[in-house]
Amino acid sequence: METSQAPRPVTPEECVVTRTLTFVGSRWTPLVIWHLLDGTKRYGELRQALPGISPKTLADRLQALEERGLVTRTVHPEKPPRVEYALTPRGFALGNILDDVARWGEEWEDAD
Repeated sequence: METSQAPRPVTPEECVVTRTLTFVGSRWTPLVIWHLLDGTKRYGELRQALPGISPKTLADRLQALEERGLVTRTVHPEKPPRVEYALTPRGFALGNILDDVARWGEEWEDAD
């Protein structure tokens, strides 16, 4: 007969769900991902699509997404250089999750 053990305590730093939600849920990150779901975008296109975001914040978000393997940054050697951002397959995988979170929010946000 198997005995079940109580799960060991887990801190937020050890919890993969908490770490993921903290990163993906940081301000502007879901919106950057959402806009890239439509396809490759240039920096200026993202700035226009995200009114209120500062240039530094957008650059920081794109860099963090790139470091985590969710976004690719392609520099085309033109004058002036053209830089494009696109989601990787790993980044696209977040699309369905963000859609689910949005549906949950729409359904339950005003439930109180």
